[in-house]
Amino acid sequence: MHLRVGVGSFKPDYLEELLQVAAQSEAGLVSRRKRNVNTSPQFQPPMYQVSVPENKPAGTPVVLLKAVDSDEGEAGRLEYFIEALFDSRSNSLFAVDPVTGAVTTVEVLDRETKDTHVFRVTAVDHGTPRRTAMATLTITVSDTNDHDPVFEQQDYKESVRENLEIGYEVLTVRATDGDAPINGNIIYHVLNSNGSNDVFEIDSRSGVIRTKGPVDREEVEAYMLLVEANDQGRDPGPRSSTATVYISVEDDNDNVPQFSEKRYVVQVPEDMPPNSEILQVTATDQDRGSNAVVHFSIMSGNTRGQFYIDAQTGKMDLVSQLDYEVLDVNDNAPIFVSTPFQATVLENVPVGYSIIHIQAVDADSGDNSRLEYRLIETAPNFPFSINNSTGWIVVAAELDRETVDFYNFGVEARDHGYPMMSSSASVSMTILDVNDNNPQFTQRSYHTRLNEDAAVGTSVVTVSAVDRDINSVVTYQITSGNTRNRFSITSQSGGGLITLALPLDYKLERQYALTVTASDGTRFDTAKVYVNVTDTNTHRPVFQSSHYTVNINEDRPVGTTVVVISATDEDTGENARITYFMEDSIPQFSIDPDSGAVTTQMELDYEDQVSYTLAITARDNGIPQKSDTTYLEILVNDVNDNSPQFLRDQYQGSVMEDVPVFTSVVQVSATDRDSGLNGRVFYTFQGGEDGDGDFIIESTSGIVRTLRRLDRENVPLYNLRAFAVDKGLPALKKSVDIQVSVLDVNDNPPVFEKDEFDIFVEENSPIGLVVAHVTASDPDEGSNAQIMYQIVEGNIPEVFQLDIFSGELTALTDLDYETRSEYVIVVQATSAPLVSRATVHIKLVDKNDNLPVLKNFQIIFNNYVTNKSSSFPTGVIGRIPAHDPDVSDKLHYSFEAGNELNLVILNQSTGEIRLSSALDNNRPLEATMRISVSDGVHSVSAQCLLQVTIITDEMLSNSITLRLANTSQERFLSLLLAQFLEGVANVLSAAREDIVIFNIQDDTDVSASILNVSLSVAAAGQRGGGGGGGGSGAEFFGSEELQERLYLNRSLLAHISSQRVLPFDDNICLREPCENYMKCVSVLKFDSLAPFIASDTILFRPIHPINGLRCRCPAGFTGDFCETEIDLCYSKPCGAHGVCRSREGGYTCECFEDYTGKGAWDLRPAARGLSAVS
Repeated sequence: MHLRVGVGSFKPDYLEELLQVAAQSEAGLVSRRKRNVNTSPQFQPPMYQVSVPENKPAGTPVVLLKAVDSDEGEAGRLEYFIEALFDSRSNSLFAVDPVTGAVTTVEVLDRETKDTHVFRVTAVDHGTPRRTAMATLTITVSDTNDHDPVFEQQDYKESVRENLEIGYEVLTVRATDGDAPINGNIIYHVLNSNGSNDVFEIDSRSGVIRTKGPVDREEVEAYMLLVEANDQGRDPGPRSSTATVYISVEDDNDNVPQFSEKRYVVQVPEDMPPNSEILQVTATDQDRGSNAVVHFSIMSGNTRGQFYIDAQTGKMDLVSQLDYEVLDVNDNAPIFVSTPFQATVLENVPVGYSIIHIQAVDADSGDNSRLEYRLIETAPNFPFSINNSTGWIVVAAELDRETVDFYNFGVEARDHGYPMMSSSASVSMTILDVNDNNPQFTQRSYHTRLNEDAAVGTSVVTVSAVDRDINSVVTYQITSGNTRNRFSITSQSGGGLITLALPLDYKLERQYALTVTASDGTRFDTAKVYVNVTDTNTHRPVFQSSHYTVNINEDRPVGTTVVVISATDEDTGENARITYFMEDSIPQFSIDPDSGAVTTQMELDYEDQVSYTLAITARDNGIPQKSDTTYLEILVNDVNDNSPQFLRDQYQGSVMEDVPVFTSVVQVSATDRDSGLNGRVFYTFQGGEDGDGDFIIESTSGIVRTLRRLDRENVPLYNLRAFAVDKGLPALKKSVDIQVSVLDVNDNPPVFEKDEFDIFVEENSPIGLVVAHVTASDPDEGSNAQIMYQIVEGNIPEVFQLDIFSGELTALTDLDYETRSEYVIVVQATSAPLVSRATVHIKLVDKNDNLPVLKNFQIIFNNYVTNKSSSFPTGVIGRIPAHDPDVSDKLHYSFEAGNELNLVILNQSTGEIRLSSALDNNRPLEATMRISVSDGVHSVSAQCLLQVTIITDEMLSNSITLRLANTSQERFLSLLLAQFLEGVANVLSAAREDIVIFNIQDDTDVSASILNVSLSVAAAGQRGGGGGGGGSGAEFFGSEELQERLYLNRSLLAHISSQRVLPFDDNICLREPCENYMKCVSVLKFDSLAPFIASDTILFRPIHPINGLRCRCPAGFTGDFCETEIDLCYSKPCGAHGVCRSREGGYTCECFEDYTGKGAWDLRPAARGLSAVS
């Protein structure tokens, strides 16, 4: 008896009745004996997540696994196992005690090698049958700082140019640390940043080294920085490493040459001879290399070219004669006596005060040397001016050192010559300080409190004043309000510290208003200091209880007042004013410092914390302050405010598609942080997705099972949605997505897209070319969908090869359309043991790879000229016997030569031939022509011989017809015609050109393959000229002679012509076809309208003979059957001198007496030739 208990409306009494009935039955007794069935153990919890530090010795405890089994005895004794889920290396690093479930390390762990280990934990009982429970164990290896930072390079080298802008990025150093981020948070700094290295700085995070000061090669040519990388690790401490950075400075041409003298003066007599050295100047340059090479030149004053200076040595020579009496030209610029000019001035000098005399000289004379000065490079509101004649710089506006303490500007001196010449110099002006600023207190008043029992020397307050003048010393003193000299002040660290000098008395003075003066010796400032004296704080605040307990529901809003705590103080005034605060900062609560009201600052959560203990202190505002502390315990009441939470965000399971119904697929599990019924959870698909009824979920265990047979090919993946619902009021629920993959079994054969399909391949494709991909699909997956291909039929001989896995069909031989245009193979796709087949038609696509085929050919036109009717062919007689093996080619025909008279009319597209009407005459003709045939790529040409033979009645009447065995018209024309003519000519001892074959025709009166060949032969020397045919005087062998000679020599004829000559056909009259003594007469007619016969080398126009007979009555009879006798004497043939007597077959004349002679014979019917035509 099987009972399924589920959610329903069973009442206890109904269930009790049901169980009683079951107990009375045999099945019920059996069921009662089986009540102690072994139950499965359960892990609590079903998922373990622990952390263990790296580098700990082997045997370090990790976690204690615990499963419970309600069974007793062996059935409840558990044995534990762990197995790595993802990485088998984990198995060698951890071990579990099978009895206690204690997991320990087996080896020293290294987080940098592997930081996470996941195990399947199994607990197996010893009952019958053995039951198991499963859980997962995730071990995270926590980091210890066991790796130094490692620089990418130990030595960095870089070069920079001098005079770089501030902030220029020189290079980047980088170090890495194998530890976790908390122990690998690298910062950089320069260890030797002092001295000359202070022109560089390093970004502590990025490692970018930048300039922070000017780089001057003339001062420092190379730098060596020692950079440290520190990982800021905590466990056990930070680690560091260093790298050396070498920075070399490249030279810029940033220094001007400096003469050894500011001014060179030399006296030269006007009579000094030319090419005499008068001066040696020298100059040096602080730059390096080519930047330091100095070149000398005369810039001005050498207007007449009387002086020369060597550009390399600086030696100056006189090169032409001097004359002192020469007029001056303005060829010298003014020269300042000093540059730069430097001066100082007090900030309080009056406007107009002369500061410095700027002087320049000009070597010229007159106006050329008269100078004028002006200031340059000045800013707006510049406080200085210059006398343009004297060069004195004077104060033009009031100076203030505290605003601007230094000026740098330029002075220009220019002469009055033409062209005007000038020069400039720089001036540096430093403003000197004068005590013209009062000290200034930082605040105008100070307020403080002091208890009356404060000890002498107690610090009260520090006042502070600043003076903008430099080198000023500020001193402080109390100038008023210091009743009974209770306070004193001393200058200390730039401020004035006020201390208690004598004891206070609250009853005498409760407030002091002190005036404090700050003085720099000349100037001063004052501030007020207010000191309130407070009474002695005698009593401390007191709480009514040392411990308070209150309750609050967890769903109360933020700002809810939990309780008001109050304390009392027996003092008065400030000593009794109480301030409340919490000793520890608990973010969920705050206390009003004045009222003691404790309110919520954050939402409470019973599931996070069920109670809070606050240490609340009440402190008075006396001096010294006194306080009392109490403890407030806040108990949080649970409400159903937590939905069940699944242990995973998503579950995944898999199941074979052929499993039976009710197979377990996956188990979901959820917990509810609430307590009691609020935290009890059951599972359902109701309102979710159960795969259209293909799955069910057990409400208590969360096991998802199949409810129907599955088919992966229809649904390979199910996205289910289940709910975990608690039993609170109102009930809360949470959904989870369950992804079930249906695993494949090989239950589907491969399927070709079609049972039969065509593949088109160009001929001449290279051997080994993939001509097609033969593919089949298999609805299965993985190895079950692995398809192997093979050719099972039609590949003999082996022309194609099919790749067993890819289905690539390749050609193994040359493919020639003209040899074979189509291949048919049968391919098989196998997914063992299932197969399917398809027929593949491989059709070759023709390419133009063949020449057209054209042989030399003849047109034999037997022209039978008769007066009865026109037999000249006016239509198409045939076509050029050309063909192209490439079926797709289109041929083009043309005459190359020989047809200038257009005797043959050619259709260039079709190759059809017509004969020109100019040939419609009785003249024989023989013409040779050249014909070309092209397929667009290839061209061939051949000779065409046009032979016109005139056929006459005499030729026809002297002709015979030979019967040749086993020969067709085409074969005779193409292969045997020449041999046949040779054979006949040999037998008759005649020339070949004397033999005229005017007809070839299949014998249709017999079933055998017999060809009738009709011919006539001109007697020797009787053949007419031209293309053939009998001339008007030609004589021909008679028919009987031809028959006799050819028949008698037929074996010779057969040997030469390779043809077996059959006996002549019997004369048709030998069969006595006529009755009633009728006489048979053979009649031979000729048909001149027969079409041309074509072979691959000859177009032949036949003249068909038509054999017939005529039945004639004997003399003296007439009628259809010669049944009427004719009276031949009726016409009186014997004349008047005889009597005509009738007789059979004629008549007889009986002459009268005396008459005789031949005359009667002349009248006889025989004499009139009546029988000559018989």
